[in-house]
Amino acid sequence: MVMGDLSVDISDGIGFYPGIVTDVSRFGIGLRDLPKKLDTDGTRLVLVVSGRDSHFKMPVRPRWVSKEGLRRSVGVEISNAPWGWTEFVMEYEPRVNEDVWGEINL
Repeated sequence: MVMGDLSVDISDGIGFYPGIVTDVSRFGIGLRDLPKKLDTDGTRLVLVVSGRDSHFKMPVRPRWVSKEGLRRSVGVEISNAPWGWTEFVMEYEPRVNEDVWGEINL
């Protein structure tokens, strides 16, 4: 799910940097436009996600890093997602009006 209305800041314990959310799920977030000086080699990062009337502070782990000149994109795994985060993400998941276990045509 892509969500352009979220703002995100990430900290490596040394600095605090804004990024752009590219993708969100219950267990991870894709970020881009992060500075090269963000230390993604450490195993602990803290992410602050703000959207609408909700704010979430979560520990995350980098799962992949892509360098793009002086900037980078990072995919992070949410270590312990609070229940509020799960509910927040579920609001944006597509609604399926069909019975997914119904008839299958081959």
